[in-house]
Amino acid sequence: MSSSAVILTAAVVAVTLLGFAASRWGGGNLRSLDEWALGGRRFGTLVSWFLLGGDLYTAYTFIAVPALVYGVGALGFFAVPYATIAYPIALVVLAKFWSLARERGYVTSADFVRDRYADRWLEVAVALTGVVAAMPYIALQLVGMRAVFSRFSTLGAGESLPALTVAFVLLAAYTYTSGLRAPAAIAFVKDALIYITVIAAVAVIPARLGGWPAIFARSQALLAHRAHPASIYLTHAQYFTYATMAFGSALSLFIYPHSITSVLAARSRGVIRRNAALLPVYSLLLGLLALLGYCAVAAGIVAKDSSTIVPQLFARYFPDWFAGIADAAVVIGALVPAAIMCIGAANLFASNVFREFSPQRSPVETHVAKLLTLAICAFALLLVFFVPVPFAIDFQLLGGALMLQIFPAFVVGLWTRWFHPRALLAGWICGLAASCAMAYAAGFGSNYPLHAFGWTLTGFIALYSLLLNLAVSALLTAALRARRYA
Repeated sequence: MSSSAVILTAAVVAVTLLGFAASRWGGGNLRSLDEWALGGRRFGTLVSWFLLGGDLYTAYTFIAVPALVYGVGALGFFAVPYATIAYPIALVVLAKFWSLARERGYVTSADFVRDRYADRWLEVAVALTGVVAAMPYIALQLVGMRAVFSRFSTLGAGESLPALTVAFVLLAAYTYTSGLRAPAAIAFVKDALIYITVIAAVAVIPARLGGWPAIFARSQALLAHRAHPASIYLTHAQYFTYATMAFGSALSLFIYPHSITSVLAARSRGVIRRNAALLPVYSLLLGLLALLGYCAVAAGIVAKDSSTIVPQLFARYFPDWFAGIADAAVVIGALVPAAIMCIGAANLFASNVFREFSPQRSPVETHVAKLLTLAICAFALLLVFFVPVPFAIDFQLLGGALMLQIFPAFVVGLWTRWFHPRALLAGWICGLAASCAMAYAAGFGSNYPLHAFGWTLTGFIALYSLLLNLAVSALLTAALRARRYA
């Protein structure tokens, strides 16, 4: 076994043991849903910073963004402004939601929707949306782990099933046992490895390729001569696509179940506000990692699966032992958010779907939530095999298209009670139907061309479907209220 494989294996085993040991952290009763899913709501600024960072900077950052840049050029950099735009939104939305959640005892966003609108079916709709939308995002983490594991013959030599089975078992086991404490503890290790790897990659790989000017020049030449030409510059036709992807993704980022879970685990509103100010530090890493896509183009790396380009860069330009450290950063960087995503989705189902059929809240719901983490992991694994997305990042973007359909009920509902719950439910149905139809028509891509008045605008499916959702919700609310007062 190579030294990189030994180091990777040792790192994964170590963080798995840490995940199991985290069950003793804080001495909480893990049969309580608050303790298992939210860490007892006691995390301070430092732990929350690492947890939210582990939550948001994932295989998406390390694998999917560079792969998109490698495949389509400048359009892949939409992720950098998207991450920047998201933090002011988080500061406003999540600080307000945290205060309401602490005051009224909410465990999920669907709890708020039930309390605000007193509508059981809207609550269930919001909960199921979160559960389903989390699965593509978890699938993206599994793709990231597969990209690393498949390099090693002992784990299948490119066969994805053995690699993903290993990842699934590790993830499911410590998540079931320790709840949110496991990813919170592992996040410290994950972030340290990520910073070390990114700094080394930016220092070593460009120098080996002749510096950034040479990388950009060669990338531009090679991208322009592909079967589907691309560029390191945005074309005029891509401006709208780029803007809608950045803005639509920013709107959805902090309403995912895993984001809500991490936020509700904070012990004070001040912790949320400080993290909204501190987390943009991670955006520096995101921009640097995206540039690795151009490094892969300039290095002449050819891959049937673009998700493997970053591990290939590590293997080519790092010593074997350090390639193992870099691979461990990718794998652990996927295990942490996948665990939080499973917990957040399972928590939603247990609290807002299962509760409708059982009057007992705890410990029955906690047991159900634990079992659901296993099922959610398994469904996410199936998505990897049966949903043929053009790029790994499309898993996250398609999840965002679904997740954004709760925006009117949840985010807008934080400030107004004007919308009628039946209208919101109708808007949700129309938005979801439009998202699914456009995604299918686009071959499970994340962008769809709209043709009107001789113009063609190719934009992010999530934003199109949200606008339809808002329009239906507003018009039906106005009609229902007019009928009431007629």
